[in-house]
Amino acid sequence: MRITYDTILKDTDPRLRNSSQPIKTPLSAKHLALAKRMLRYVKDSREEEKAEKYNLRPAVGLAAPQVGEFVHIIMVMVDQEEGEPAVYLLANPKIIAHSIQNSTLATGEGCLSVEEPHPGYVLRHARITVRAYDILDQKDVIIKEDGYAAVVLQHEIDHLHGVLFYDRINKTNPWEQTPNLILID
Repeated sequence: MRITYDTILKDTDPRLRNSSQPIKTPLSAKHLALAKRMLRYVKDSREEEKAEKYNLRPAVGLAAPQVGEFVHIIMVMVDQEEGEPAVYLLANPKIIAHSIQNSTLATGEGCLSVEEPHPGYVLRHARITVRAYDILDQKDVIIKEDGYAAVVLQHEIDHLHGVLFYDRINKTNPWEQTPNLILID
């Protein structure tokens, strides 16, 4: 079954707050099919014609809990300054190292599961190292990212633990600029 915007769980659904489970690798046929559907959603959502035809909102990432599957699978596709986008289709991603310095998107974050705006800085680690199983290459990998890609990876990994981006916004001063904060345009 194709994932559409209508099939994505919204933050009004309490299941999005559940913690998900790691999965066995290499993936079972069921989990591989789920990963491929997630990849298709993100890829197709970036093409205006397909997005309209299949009722897709533009996305750079998607986590299995957002489609009602509470397992550790995430999909991230981030444009690079040059060349093809960075594509991560990962099982069991875990941040194993990170910088002390924080970064944030200058305009705040959004999410397919969150329809209401939640303005404010979402503090993320500026640099991360992730250990995961790369579903496309069928092997264990170590990924080092910074900038926008690091933000998106952290956003999707948070979904695996029932955390939504607005949980990380300072409730009393949502646009507070902490010392050495990197603003990402």
